[in-house]
Amino acid sequence: RMVVSNASLNVRKGEVVGLAGLMGAGRTELAMSVFGRTYGTATSGKVFKHNKEINTSTVSAAIKHGIAYATEDRKLYGLNLIEDIKRNVSMAALRKLTKRGWVDKNEETVVANGFRKSMNIKAPSVAAITGKLSGGNQQKVVLSKWMFSDPDVLILDEPTRGIDVGAKYEIYTIIAKLAAEGKAVIVISSELPELLGICDRIYTLSAGRITGEMPIAEASQETLMHYMTQEKE
Repeated sequence: RMVVSNASLNVRKGEVVGLAGLMGAGRTELAMSVFGRTYGTATSGKVFKHNKEINTSTVSAAIKHGIAYATEDRKLYGLNLIEDIKRNVSMAALRKLTKRGWVDKNEETVVANGFRKSMNIKAPSVAAITGKLSGGNQQKVVLSKWMFSDPDVLILDEPTRGIDVGAKYEIYTIIAKLAAEGKAVIVISSELPELLGICDRIYTLSAGRITGEMPIAEASQETLMHYMTQEKE
């Protein structure tokens, strides 16, 4: 079944771009197709970075080219819930901690502690089991994992789903900080006020096709819903 068709989008350095659409519109499928074709191998299309085509046919290739994807289901795909914080933070970029084939455990702890403090992860130590953290703190661990891989493009799929209001605003602050540092951020969200509050531009999808693109100054909930409920002619 064709889930996404003829979808083309761009995101610039230092920009936060939103993907809005109803359930089944193809937002997650599009993101997963870019990130190592994790939605399925029967995917065709090209990904360009700095106007040069790059290979993102596998997850490792996508990470190598500076693309990261924080899944919408952090408990199932984003984290190892029975592992501690430090192992979850390092898992996407263990190569940065590996010396002569061995992981430097001391450096791993130092790195994880740095993220625990900078991301305000509420836990007694980085040895705490990730599955015992609150939803908001688990999401901060997911973001820490991908930030440690130092991506140029970060795709965040429903980054504030299932977390409390206070943690949401902390996530928004982190997203703004990443953009200020020059990262290109793509945010998929079902909450239109969220996209309107944090994005510079927003694309809309309907039935697997991009139906609209607008700068935030021209966007409203009504305008987004109009494009989210129509098919591109």
